Amino acid sequence: MSQVEESVRVEVPVHTAYNQWTQFETFPEFMEGVERIEQRTDTLTHWVTNIGGVRREFDAAITEQRPDERVAWTTVDGSARQAGVVTFHRIDDSSTKVMLQLDFEPEGVTETVGDRLGLVKRRVTGDLHRFKEFIEERGGRATGAWRGEVGGPEGGGLS
Repeated sequence: MSQVEESVRVEVPVHTAYNQWTQFETFPEFMEGVERIEQRTDTLTHWVTNIGGVRREFDAAITEQRPDERVAWTTVDGSARQAGVVTFHRIDDSSTKVMLQLDFEPEGVTETVGDRLGLVKRRVTGDLHRFKEFIEERGGRATGAWRGEVGGPEGGGLS
């Protein structure tokens, strides 16, 4: 498994950054290579990606979600193997640090070489900066919000 950790400071309150991140269907607007995401249930998303000419479809399950704090996920179906967490850290009333940690399994020679060359890290960095632009250009208004909780350290379900 490979790991990437990146963060970005966004000039919006923590609840705004979190609310926008819960709107998975908007990810193609700022994530390079993501063609479409469908929110199938509160905890299941279906992804269609096209990166470097390689098209993939997979499902990801939200394993933990706490409003204004974190969203964690893992793939459950398809060819992509990854897990990650994004955390939201209040800097002040109008600024938030968004931190993304991603574990992934490169598939094949092309992905392994790309990973070793730092391409995944650069893509994650770019995606976070485009997220920053996306939310800040909207005047600090999220396109929606989902404030429910999922799982947690105790391994609970939806609440």
